[in-house]
Amino acid sequence: MTETHRFVYDVPVRWSDMDAYGHVNNARFLTLYEEARVAMFFVGARKHGLGSFEEGIVIARHEIDYLRPVAFGEPVRIEMWISELRTAAFTVSYELFDDGVLASRARSVCVPYHLAAGHPRRLSAEERAFLKPYSGVA
Repeated sequence: MTETHRFVYDVPVRWSDMDAYGHVNNARFLTLYEEARVAMFFVGARKHGLGSFEEGIVIARHEIDYLRPVAFGEPVRIEMWISELRTAAFTVSYELFDDGVLASRARSVCVPYHLAAGHPRRLSAEERAFLKPYSGVA
């Protein structure tokens, strides 16, 4: 196994993310993770000449562990990597840091999807090449 690279993205915490207790609402964590994931698969992939993720990815599963509350303030840092890479799906793992302290962990199972045809598809060789450095797979 080779070294796993992480995609790192800072996400601003908005006032609208807060709940009645003054912390980021548990459901809003999904929004923060989504913003980081979009940055990786749209902006980051595009920098590598890859635009196919923009044609469709659906989420098959989300899983979140809340380790501590996050308050309004500075952006949170989200680090992401690919913890499982399969032929027609991959799992994104995340760690969310608030002021340098781990506040949450999550995983999303992502499925490449052909939106126009309405069905899942396999990862292309180019997509696999983009994901491999984040997966630790040689």
